[in-house]
Amino acid sequence: MIHMDIRNLSTVKRLYTRGKLEQLAEKICRGEGLKKKVELSLLLCDDAFIRELNARYRSRDEATDVLSFEQESPKNMDKILLGDIVISLETVQRYCGGDRDAMRTELNLLFCHGLLHLLGYDHGKKADKLTMQQKQAEYLGIGLENVWH
Repeated sequence: MIHMDIRNLSTVKRLYTRGKLEQLAEKICRGEGLKKKVELSLLLCDDAFIRELNARYRSRDEATDVLSFEQESPKNMDKILLGDIVISLETVQRYCGGDRDAMRTELNLLFCHGLLHLLGYDHGKKADKLTMQQKQAEYLGIGLENVWH
């Protein structure tokens, strides 16, 4: 059901397992009622790269942890092109103090957050933020206190 292209341009290596990220993506897409095949990409990078994207597309000249870029699928396709998720592993490393287990947990959280954005969720309003946080807790099997804020 999921086809995912993953590229790691970051200096941080061997942090993720493709199979686990694909399983998480499958769980989320199935939970959101997607019936067709789904295609998305994940780009792992460092702060300088994500800062450039953030400045170009969001007019914020600063590094961030995750960005999502939706794609529109043509109506007659047999699959859904969701878009691209970009995560700065340098930010993840800094946030987690270099703890590899914490970094893996954070990567999963950011991936889930980015994928929910690709599926149309947002957190601009308080109620929308709570819905997104509840979805993250559900799909990751964690408490609300541990989701992206």
